[in-house]
Amino acid sequence: MTTRLAKILLSLALAAFAFIVTFDNIVDYGSNFLFVQHVLSMDTTFPGNALMGRAMTSPAIWHASYWLIIAAEGSTYLLLLSGTVAMWRARHKDGANFNAAKKWVTAGCVMGFLVWFFGFMVVGGEWFAMWQSKTWNGQEGAFRFYMAILGVLIFVNQPDADLAPSQTG
Repeated sequence: MTTRLAKILLSLALAAFAFIVTFDNIVDYGSNFLFVQHVLSMDTTFPGNALMGRAMTSPAIWHASYWLIIAAEGSTYLLLLSGTVAMWRARHKDGANFNAAKKWVTAGCVMGFLVWFFGFMVVGGEWFAMWQSKTWNGQEGAFRFYMAILGVLIFVNQPDADLAPSQTG
């Protein structure tokens, strides 16, 4: 039961993180909007770099991109919360039912990985050369986030056996 509770709590912690990030991006829209604006416009990358043709300077694209990020972060939260609740409800059930309850946590972790690895490392970091910016480089933070997500994903997806009779009640 201890391992099941650990899986539930770690999933809940990730859900809380995704919720706070989503909430903060909505409540303090302007602060992180500037991040998206500068990354997409590539205005703080190395002067004259050969990748500047990728820059997007349309405010409509900046806002659409930011809302896409917020929606993906919110989806991460909802999937992780759903998975946490499903695992909580299945915590006293047999191993097969508890293992099946993990699917929403898996989906939430995949969504979070897509946000912080694909979105921030691949798209922001490499496509828009965010790594060249001393001011608007979110790669280090994104790395911490997706590594935590991967750790929880690996742990949660370790198979759970049936509980001993003394642990089911």
